[in-house]
Amino acid sequence: MGQLHRIISSTNVRNIGKLLSANVVAQVIGLIVYPILTRIYTPEDFGLLNLFLSIGGVLVILSTAEYYYAIVLPEKEHDGASVMGVGVVWLIATVLLITISVLFSEPISHLFKLPALADYYWMMPIYVLIMGAWNLLNYWYIRHKKYNSISRYQISQNLLSAGGKLGLGYAQFLSAGMIYSVVFAPLISLLSSIWNNRSTLRSFFCYFSWKNIRTQARVFKNFPCFVLPKSFVNMLAGQLPILLLTPFFGARSVGFLSIAFLLGYTPIGTITRAIYQVLYQHATERVHHSLPIGHVFKRFFLYASAIIIPVFVGLWFVLPDLTAWLLGTEWRLSGEYIRFMLPWLYVSLLSCSINFLFDIFMKQPLGLFFELLLAAFRIAGLGVGIWLHDFSLAILCYSISTALALSIQIIWMMNQVKRYDDSIGS
Repeated sequence: MGQLHRIISSTNVRNIGKLLSANVVAQVIGLIVYPILTRIYTPEDFGLLNLFLSIGGVLVILSTAEYYYAIVLPEKEHDGASVMGVGVVWLIATVLLITISVLFSEPISHLFKLPALADYYWMMPIYVLIMGAWNLLNYWYIRHKKYNSISRYQISQNLLSAGGKLGLGYAQFLSAGMIYSVVFAPLISLLSSIWNNRSTLRSFFCYFSWKNIRTQARVFKNFPCFVLPKSFVNMLAGQLPILLLTPFFGARSVGFLSIAFLLGYTPIGTITRAIYQVLYQHATERVHHSLPIGHVFKRFFLYASAIIIPVFVGLWFVLPDLTAWLLGTEWRLSGEYIRFMLPWLYVSLLSCSINFLFDIFMKQPLGLFFELLLAAFRIAGLGVGIWLHDFSLAILCYSISTALALSIQIIWMMNQVKRYDDSIGS
């Protein structure tokens, strides 16, 4: 058993390493490119881009009803394929509805007091289709342990996006260049990934059955009923700084914040996704065999904290100067915002890496409750800043309130893990 544990652990580490290596490469690309981009594009351009991505991110959540999370769970291949089929059907229906919303692009842009959004809203259905399709494909790869395919997609779409922003920026397309790049770069990477993984996708088409799709839609009905609202609330809450602050403080202030999110949360989010994907598959496999999982998460918390806390303490003192040096003196304010975000970023890495426990234990209703609690905390934090008309205070309160809500969630999840381990007599 000890030997088996070591093998499992080492495989786990290797899989995380594959994804993290790709993610590190992607982040390095960003670090190289963004000092150039911030000297080509204005804070207003970044503000427009992030409003587009914020709206798109919320719609992407709706596009598959979160059925892609369930692709990993069935033991039988034909059931996993049918769950993916449910997601595909939902995606097509959602994109058709979003296409209709293009007719109302002008009122939507005026809602956010940013008329320029109307010029690019026609790309929203395309963006949602691409990202929704990748979510489904990503978890199909996780099911089949195709971590190299995930890594290749991440690297290629970051390279293409960075190259597109640079090329179109120098060609003076500016805002258009930013949005075209984040839409069409993932499209190219998605099509390439599908072509290169034809054999992996063959079983999906072989097992495609409308009857079984309907069956699996009912089996995993908790995902649209509880995981979808949970994820929707989570995404909406995560985008609240962009969506709420843009009408009150304008695209320029939000542009500085968007760069802070990019430099602060994106690396953490990237690491989190890599850990999440591997731990999700590993924990699911252990639960299928009635094996304990508590030690997996304890080890993760220990190692993550030992690395992150010293790094964040050091960053607190240098972030404004580092950001000004990296991006240009105009962007020093973004470094101040990142510093305010550090408590949230630390707790977020811990919480989001194990968020799949709600699905493993089929506690989706409680997952929704915690997301609503998180949203309430975040709205309260932002509300303080909006009420006092203080942008910096809004970001600081948002960070602290988010960290508190996520800490409560972690405590509950680890209590569920302990109860599971006790139930199997570990």
